[in-house]
Amino acid sequence: MSSNTHTRIHDSYHAHFYFDETSLALATVLRTTIRDELGLEVGNLNTRLVGPHPQWSFAATFSHDDFAAFVPWVKANRQELSVLIHAVTGDDLIDHTKHVHWLGTPVKLDLSGF
Repeated sequence: MSSNTHTRIHDSYHAHFYFDETSLALATVLRTTIRDELGLEVGNLNTRLVGPHPQWSFAATFSHDDFAAFVPWVKANRQELSVLIHAVTGDDLIDHTKHVHWLGTPVKLDLSGF
């Protein structure tokens, strides 16, 4: 998936939701809804920096089969949150640079760990 397409060509994806103190409540609700109502796997609600993510974040994992329903749901519900959607191929650098699509304002990732 490139930044200019919305095709679902990979088996697995992550959606990283970025938030701060002012949007923590929204992030908490979205994470709970994604887990409990949509039935997707979600990561921790990180209120510290984790990996290449320069803001607080949480991730949701979804499959190729979930793509067509989940991505529009994210677009409709993310409000002011920036969301990074990327493929999960096993190559973290490529996944976070080439196989990406941003919803909202892109966030500059710290790629030095890759």
